[in-house]
Amino acid sequence: MTLTQLLPPIRQLSAPDKLKLIRILAEELDSDEDISPLEPFKTYDLPTPYNSFGTGEALMQAMKSADNGG
Repeated sequence: MTLTQLLPPIRQLSAPDKLKLIRILAEELDSDEDISPLEPFKTYDLPTPYNSFGTGEALMQAMKSADNGG
């Protein structure tokens, strides 16, 4: 059965049944191995606000501008 065949009956489920389905699928994924796209012992660069000088000031100006109506 394909995803396109599954979607119409899934869309007809009630909200609680959809949540149950999500939980079932998530638990199934959780028990599967090798689902993580991250590689062990590899270093990943994550952008942070550190050393982003001026960003806070730009955000404050944008907030003040929004408060004043544009």
